[in-house]
Amino acid sequence: MRAPITGQTGLILAAALAASLPAGSFALAQELPPVDQSQPQQPVATGAELRTTVAPTGDVASLPKGPDIKGVISRRSADRIEITADDGTKTIVNVNDYTKIRSSKGLFGMSRQQLAANSLLNGLPVTVHTLQSGDALMASDIQFKDKDLKIANMIRTGTKQGFEEASAATAEVRAMTEALRSRFADIDEFNIKSTTNVNFASGKTQLTEQGKADLCATATQAQGIKNAVMLVVGYADSRGSEELNQRLSDQRATRVVNYLQQACGWKPYRMLTPSGMATANPLADNSTPEGRAQNRRVSVNVMVSKAVDGL
Repeated sequence: MRAPITGQTGLILAAALAASLPAGSFALAQELPPVDQSQPQQPVATGAELRTTVAPTGDVASLPKGPDIKGVISRRSADRIEITADDGTKTIVNVNDYTKIRSSKGLFGMSRQQLAANSLLNGLPVTVHTLQSGDALMASDIQFKDKDLKIANMIRTGTKQGFEEASAATAEVRAMTEALRSRFADIDEFNIKSTTNVNFASGKTQLTEQGKADLCATATQAQGIKNAVMLVVGYADSRGSEELNQRLSDQRATRVVNYLQQACGWKPYRMLTPSGMATANPLADNSTPEGRAQNRRVSVNVMVSKAVDGL
């Protein structure tokens, strides 16, 4: 069922997107507008050198090799990412179904390809191999390290405990964390277009037929929203251990992400990394069966960055 966006809902989503960090805030950069394939793309930043692109055309297999780009993802949209190199050079690269994105292992039990498409986070250090098509660059291969993804994901979700554990792990991790913090100044802000909740039986992760129908209806509606991305957040009721509820919320979120992509046609690169929130942010009283039933849910939030909403 779709839920109206209330003040409480906004606070819940804000917690899922980014909580307070122990020393300042980490900024996810602004999102990029989609590629207009009929016009050359204009620069999207000033100051440092910026390479601009338009959408690649022609047979992908015949495209010549482009430059290899190393840097940090500083902006992203549904079909493009901006890479900022150490010298400040900014390069915009197209991402599509042809792009291979590699990581050594996944989160929440998802496969490597699904994880990679969901994990092009702002602030993530990457190496991008490209193909050249006129003035356009298309990403043929994107690579990143698991430890970089872990740090970028912890910063995005604002998990203070995870941040402290990572900082205490090794001097290398501490140095990387501070480097990522210094890249940006403010966390992305989103306009929430709709929220759909799908519910689950106690202790289960299987989708109901109603849940499947609601998910595809949400995906169909979101396809018509320019620059829309999805944030999927899983929850559990208060019964069971903390470990069990964390696992259930993770697995429910993963199940919803997989169904949206595989059955409803939602593109993986338009999906933010899912989160499992265990028993946090209950919608109803966990002391009643009816309340617990409402809290066993996954929330699918359709959002657009305020930087590009309405463009």
